[in-house]
Amino acid sequence: MGIFKKFFEKLKYTFKHTELDDDFYDELEALLVSSDMGVETAMDIMDELRDTCKQKLIKDTERAQAELKQILIDKLNVQDINFSYPLIITVVGVNGVGKTTTIAKMTKFFTKNKKSVLLAAGDTFRAAATEQLNTWAEKLKVKIIKQGEGADSASVVFDAITSMKAKNMDVLIVDTAGRLHTKTNLMKELEKINNVAKREYPTANFLNLIVLDASIGQNSIAQVKAFKDSVQIDGIVLTKLDGTSKGGVVYPIINDLKVPIIFTGFGEGVDDLSLFDANNFVDKILM
Repeated sequence: MGIFKKFFEKLKYTFKHTELDDDFYDELEALLVSSDMGVETAMDIMDELRDTCKQKLIKDTERAQAELKQILIDKLNVQDINFSYPLIITVVGVNGVGKTTTIAKMTKFFTKNKKSVLLAAGDTFRAAATEQLNTWAEKLKVKIIKQGEGADSASVVFDAITSMKAKNMDVLIVDTAGRLHTKTNLMKELEKINNVAKREYPTANFLNLIVLDASIGQNSIAQVKAFKDSVQIDGIVLTKLDGTSKGGVVYPIINDLKVPIIFTGFGEGVDDLSLFDANNFVDKILM
């Protein structure tokens, strides 16, 4: 929490200014940039704040903070998510962002909401990935479909969909490999998985979600672009927001890449995943 605490301390100090002068706006803009919003996004937000305060004749920082909060919420421009079932979620992302743990958290989210969940171990490139997902399946008491190391990922998905349909299950969550250093092969693999899923279960609903680590800030944008070039990305699961001040990266992701945040993770526990809520997210920034 050290970095996050320092971020809040600086923010509170900035809002202790007695007047809305250039120093106030400059310090606030620098603070937003430090949260990984990016210079352009931070400048846009500050221009809007200046204009709003001027139009409403706001002179005190307390009211300015309230206006900033509303601007930050409006910028996210996120609609409520209503999942439709049967639902097939393909989870992508580079190695090391916590895909498998995130899948476990998503599984817990859906089972808590009384939905039956099936897992597919589609990352056949790493035996450890299948083992880890299998461990989570046992802990969460859900079924997992898997094959041996090096198996065709699309074949795993085929078997999983066959099982899903036979048992009339609500949600299938597919793990995938994250080896961007072999990007061409990886993207072909993901395309094949999607094609097989849609061919075998055309009446299902599909979501491709990318898992991002908030602590890496602007690098998250590059990761989304790398996958989005070849695979449709429907939404983002943003993890590790509890120990970093870098959560501002959601703004350029949403505004520039036009990809919504679906889930956010604020802790390491299996229950520490929730649907993205713009109000709660901004509260965490401005608390």
